Amino acid sequence: MTAASTKSDLWTRVGSAIVLFAIAGTALWFGGIAFGLLLLVGGALVVVEWLSLVRAMRLGGGAKAALTLLGPVAILGAMAGLWFIRDHLGMTAALWVFGMVWATDIGAYFAGRAFGGARLAPAISPSKTWSGLIGGMVAALIASATIGDRAGIVGVPLWIGLFMGLLAQLGDLGESWMKRRAGVKDSGRLIPGHGGLFDRVDGLLPVALLLGALAFAGAIAVRAVG
Repeated sequence: MTAASTKSDLWTRVGSAIVLFAIAGTALWFGGIAFGLLLLVGGALVVVEWLSLVRAMRLGGGAKAALTLLGPVAILGAMAGLWFIRDHLGMTAALWVFGMVWATDIGAYFAGRAFGGARLAPAISPSKTWSGLIGGMVAALIASATIGDRAGIVGVPLWIGLFMGLLAQLGDLGESWMKRRAGVKDSGRLIPGHGGLFDRVDGLLPVALLLGALAFAGAIAVRAVG
């Protein structure tokens, strides 16, 4: 790949990221029907990509059947969890969830680039390192402490960000395993420079599923104002 094509690909990725951020941010701000429609459409697209990966994976029939069932259920649960948090706990609480996942991705990337070191799971994702794992967890902790405090999150300690950073990266590794078994680089071609939508939300799904379940059960709440 030439320097010119690398630069072009970088700008494509940046442009796509800005568009995605604008769409998600606008829907998150307005909430209600706008956010619900975003989750509904996004969830449906991720389900399509998940099922496409499962069909291409080199697995036994029983394992394929289990993944075929697991995917849509988990994705629906994650989308419902995000909607519940936004609708019942507020926009900043929903941003707390997204922020931990975004911080994980950023922290893992820069820590991995800066420190390198031993590979985390070379047979699944050769580019991931233990330093990236730790960096992502620390970044998620910082995001949880800052955004969670602003949102008034109560019921769970804000150091839960450490665990959410780990969970997000496990979601990333899980999708990498699926793609490796399917023999593909990306989950789809929906987003220029980024691949499929599943590639962008693989870490968000388990975090949203768990935190949404905790919120629905009443284990996560926000402080009353005044």
